[in-house]
Amino acid sequence: MKRKVAVVGLGIGRAHIDEGYSKLPAQWEVAAICDVDPARLAEVGDAFAVACRTASFAEVLGMADIDVVDICTPPSLHREQLLAAMASGKHVVCEKPFVTSLAEMDAIEAAAAAARGTVMPIFQYRWGDGFRRAVRVVRAGLAGKPYNATVETAWRRDKDYYDIAWHGTWAIERGGCLLGHAIHIHDMLQELMGDAASAYANVATRVNAIETEDCAAATLRMASGAVVALSATLGSASEISRMRLHFENVTFESCTEPYAPGNEPWQILPRNAATRAAIDALLADHTPYPIRFEGQFRAYGEALDAGQGPPVVLRDARRSLELITALYGSVAAGAPQTLPLASSHRGYAEWRP
Repeated sequence: MKRKVAVVGLGIGRAHIDEGYSKLPAQWEVAAICDVDPARLAEVGDAFAVACRTASFAEVLGMADIDVVDICTPPSLHREQLLAAMASGKHVVCEKPFVTSLAEMDAIEAAAAAARGTVMPIFQYRWGDGFRRAVRVVRAGLAGKPYNATVETAWRRDKDYYDIAWHGTWAIERGGCLLGHAIHIHDMLQELMGDAASAYANVATRVNAIETEDCAAATLRMASGAVVALSATLGSASEISRMRLHFENVTFESCTEPYAPGNEPWQILPRNAATRAAIDALLADHTPYPIRFEGQFRAYGEALDAGQGPPVVLRDARRSLELITALYGSVAAGAPQTLPLASSHRGYAEWRP
């Protein structure tokens, strides 16, 4: 079934169209776009032949023919726009960070329970054949007990990135490299190794003259007992994202493509021949799937057609935000934070300093 989508916010929203919806014409039609910048609205509308263009979010919600509202606005706007979109009865997609506190997440989850439409957070890095193969191995029980991992986000953001006024601000972006950049690979980590049980972080602002952190290092203890080292910077001369995960029976090593670390090639290194044979048998039927936004939106369309929930769910968004809250909470307290976090935690309603 072909569904009509309205994309709201044409910064990262343009990538949703270009990399995702436009590649899936049998599933999706971008029927409307919304942005407060007239020049960007005209540019994207012309580039993708979208006739319906508006600066009014309320107007989008009133469009009877729109099936899905895709929210790609700055993080500080997400909560109110999500609530309004759910109340309109439409399906809703929202970029990361989904909302900007666990208290806001509580409100979204309560509203979603009563909403007619589905709600899907964006975690497009999950769609890559290397990561998908690794997930299958772990879920089949072939990897065994998680031991240890190192996870790196080494990106580069120069002054031109921060010429967009809300980038690097606590008021609107609500965080730095841990929130807006490393959030993706940290989601992938928890998909493979399970939930974090404690977090301890140090951060610094060393690359650009901004409010938020652009360098971070952290250690996690996972609920399984595994220990993990996280590193993130926006000052790398060469951009990479990289994961190396050690399990009882297997070591996984990702590719280093910065914005698609789920892509092939991934190394799956078994401890012995028997494990190799079991993995080969499990993955014999593996078929390639589109990456990033194309992969997530194709999976979403297929799920809607089947009457199923979306491929990324609210629990995924909550788990991501809980880790962020714990990391920033650790910075504020100078001590490890235990997860899950109680509503009395100092960062539950506000993780900003």
